Amino acid sequence: MRTAWLLVGALLPGCMSAEVLCVLGKAAASYTSAQDQRPSSDALQLASRLNTALKAICADRCPQMALFRNPTVPNAMLIADSGQGKLVYSPQFFAAAYESFGDSGILAIMAHEVGHALDATLGAAWIKNSWTPELRADAWAGCVLARIDPGPKGLEPSLAALAKYPSPAHPAWNARLSVLRTGFTQCGGSALKFEKRK
Repeated sequence: MRTAWLLVGALLPGCMSAEVLCVLGKAAASYTSAQDQRPSSDALQLASRLNTALKAICADRCPQMALFRNPTVPNAMLIADSGQGKLVYSPQFFAAAYESFGDSGILAIMAHEVGHALDATLGAAWIKNSWTPELRADAWAGCVLARIDPGPKGLEPSLAALAKYPSPAHPAWNARLSVLRTGFTQCGGSALKFEKRK
């Protein structure tokens, strides 16, 4: 089976057994890895945009992971298994998210999941140790969104998708919005653009 590689470089050091790092929506108990499938061409195009943004952030230190679609995934999830990373999404979930938020929403969801991998492999002075893993992933997602530059009308759907599809471990939206703004501005995004995103 051919898979799509999302990023290049070192992968989630220290993960030697299967571990769900993040799952959006309900629990991951329904996930069956045997049903992993090659991603859709639309998802591959978005992964390419994400890769371009990530190269500007982590260059040759980017985590490496495969992208799969799988109908048994609740929404989207990031898994580390014996040093291999997988971003797995439900085709039904991506279709519903696209219907509501377009490409910008899907990119934001993927950026959050990849944010967990960035947090595990990179350090940044602007990332606070007091933030939970979900907040740190949100901060990295803000950074990725700044590098993607979703355009004047793309930031609001990106943030709306992140607000609609939290993980069970996410804190309140106001706390998330603050760290998303931090990541966005720390990686070259305009604070004014973030504030006037509507």
